[in-house]
Amino acid sequence: MTLPLQDRVALVTGASSGLGRHFAVTLAKAGAKVAVAARRSDRLADLVEDIAALDGHALPITLDVTDADSVTEAIRVAETELGAIGILVNNAGIVQAKPALEIEEADWEAVVGTNLTGAWRVARETARHMVRMGQGGSIINIASILGEGVTRLLSTYAISKAGVIQMTKALALELARENIRVNAMAPGYIETELNRDFFATEAGQALIRKIPQRRLGKPSDLDGVLLLLAGDDSAFMTGSVITVDGGHGLAIP
Repeated sequence: MTLPLQDRVALVTGASSGLGRHFAVTLAKAGAKVAVAARRSDRLADLVEDIAALDGHALPITLDVTDADSVTEAIRVAETELGAIGILVNNAGIVQAKPALEIEEADWEAVVGTNLTGAWRVARETARHMVRMGQGGSIINIASILGEGVTRLLSTYAISKAGVIQMTKALALELARENIRVNAMAPGYIETELNRDFFATEAGQALIRKIPQRRLGKPSDLDGVLLLLAGDDSAFMTGSVITVDGGHGLAIP
């Protein structure tokens, strides 16, 4: 049986842990050859082994999205080793919880520099590659429900993700003529190794009770949207933002 993404080449940023790691495995299971990119190269080696155990193929690439040269080199390596990149999952990002009036310049630069400028840098360079290769492709930006609604202590993160949503629409408009689709996924609270301990606390449980479905999302809850946007079933979709949050965005104060 032919897999839906058989032999397509995907690049996933922030792939060393959390959702990025899950996205890479999901794409590999669907048949894609996956360039897994992140700063923590030691964890990428483990991911490549896990994908190989599933009869998939992955290439580890050390990547810092805040470094323009690193981004250019990562795309060069992916192209050289795997071929034309047809799918980008623009996932690398960081979260910093701090009251708005206590945010320093360095805090702002760290979050916006990674989540927005870094995402734009990777999207731009991948789009340039796609145009040069002449095969089009799909760029999937990972936004957040906080790109459209806000909550306390996460102002910089929310601002950065709002920028990702507007970037998605702007790039979609300009790249449509190149057969490059640009869409975004906006997850709500998804349980990962990074937040599991917090959600076991009283504060975490209180937050879960605010989600209309009364549960956290699982990484697998994002698989359908990821595969839709990566594959041909979304051929007439560009500039869309798909929310996957159990209704949480409806209830953000």
